Amino acid sequence: MNSINRNQAEHHLQHLSQADAIAKIRELVDKAGTCFFCTAVPTGVSSGTRPMNVLETDEQGNLWFLCAADSHTHAEISICPDVKLYFQGSPHSDFLQLDGKASISTDKEKIKELWNPLLKTWFTEGIDDPRIAIIQVKPLQGYYWDTKHGNLVAGIKILIGAATGMTLDDSIEGKLSV
Repeated sequence: MNSINRNQAEHHLQHLSQADAIAKIRELVDKAGTCFFCTAVPTGVSSGTRPMNVLETDEQGNLWFLCAADSHTHAEISICPDVKLYFQGSPHSDFLQLDGKASISTDKEKIKELWNPLLKTWFTEGIDDPRIAIIQVKPLQGYYWDTKHGNLVAGIKILIGAATGMTLDDSIEGKLSV
């Protein structure tokens, strides 16, 4: 255990599984909206890492994205479905790392469900653009760092801790098993 955790009197570790893990994933993904999406086999100049917007997180914890069928992302997932996703919901909390398996499809009904007009920036032919592919990421495990009582309480505790010399960290962290 590291020194900061030895200095704080409060409980700071909470591993979550199944429904609790999915609820935490949905909460943190909703706050962040965008992640660094990292593939295991890089083929382009990005080293397999790119920012991507999550279009949906479903009840099972699956994350849904759109990509171009002719992109490095699509090619890399086709070679190896292992992905890592990194989220940051605010400067001081709402951090999430997920390991998952990605799959690709071209389900027209799901494309319609995920579509919004801003996506035409990348898919210039609109919702019927033949380049649109769907990425579904099924999270397997991950890790989160958050606050127990929100950023306001965490900030107040930090100020009091700095004034008194006590560790009053409001953080909570733990493993996620889906």
